[in-house]
Amino acid sequence: MKLAMGLGGRRGGFEESAQLTVELEKAGLDIVTASEAWSFDAFPKLAYVAAKTQRVQLATSIINVFGRSPTTIAASAASVDQVSGGRFILGLGSSGPQVIEGFHGIPFEKPLSRIVDTIEVCRILWRREKVVYSGRSVTVPLPPGQGTGLGKPLNVMDYPVRPDIPIWWAALTPRAVEKAAELADGWIPIHLIPEKINEVWGDQLRAGLARRGAGRLPFEIYAQSVNVAIGEDLPVQELRDDYRPELARYVGGMGAREANFYNDMAVAFGFPDEARAIQDLFLDGKRAEAAAAVPAEWLEKAQLIGPKSYVRERLAAYREAGVTAISVRPAGGQDPVRLIEQMRELADDA
Repeated sequence: MKLAMGLGGRRGGFEESAQLTVELEKAGLDIVTASEAWSFDAFPKLAYVAAKTQRVQLATSIINVFGRSPTTIAASAASVDQVSGGRFILGLGSSGPQVIEGFHGIPFEKPLSRIVDTIEVCRILWRREKVVYSGRSVTVPLPPGQGTGLGKPLNVMDYPVRPDIPIWWAALTPRAVEKAAELADGWIPIHLIPEKINEVWGDQLRAGLARRGAGRLPFEIYAQSVNVAIGEDLPVQELRDDYRPELARYVGGMGAREANFYNDMAVAFGFPDEARAIQDLFLDGKRAEAAAAVPAEWLEKAQLIGPKSYVRERLAAYREAGVTAISVRPAGGQDPVRLIEQMRELADDA
């Protein structure tokens, strides 16, 4: 089981976060991640950390596929892979219309096609072939009748360290999960109940994997942002309840009433009444009430909070569900280095 942790530093502490990663690597961390949402660029952060570390992999988790051209994403990924000696993982997602249209000023159109096209262009560039591609959302070079007409096929001037950098896809809809299993090298679900993977997405994962090309990298399932606290005398319920506002924000407010992937996920998890109540309350401005409506089962099973024996059992459930990597998010003021040491021990035993 691979262990990951995200870089901090959004409030001026990036250097401290980078130094912490050095200690986490020694403690057994496998992957360090950088996200963007509507914040700073993830690629230079990971390049900086690459210079300070030796073994840990460096992943975007995630960047959206609208804010940069596919060739820019491919070249940036190859750059971090180069400076890290082949330790990069490209985590992709579509984000949503609030960010893409509101922050980037780009129409949120054909998100699934945009990710597929980005994956294909990345692999063309990394193989150092001329970037010639025609997809549903991207055509390179521009087709006749668009632009000046002077565009010509080009291959990247530099030499990628690897012709096949791992690509992980933050997919939630059934169709996207199926395409991720077919085309990507990993799937990034969030707020995950591991026991629900087969029930909710099993058919899609099997169908996608059945169409997976020969010679692809091993397929990973990366559980994103799992709150973890380990101890014999923890205020377990209090720590679990700290997760309520975040889940309520995703289920209730991430998207419009009729277009919220996280609300759909809550329904698929078997919480249709709670999903509706959370959304109604959240959109009515009753955020505390929305948080109170989050199911206790979700709070327990999507987090790793409790004694060592309990966390060991839950890690076995993740492994049984096919999860190969977990993003550890320290809860309850736990020391990150000590927590990774404990998780390394437990994950190796699970």
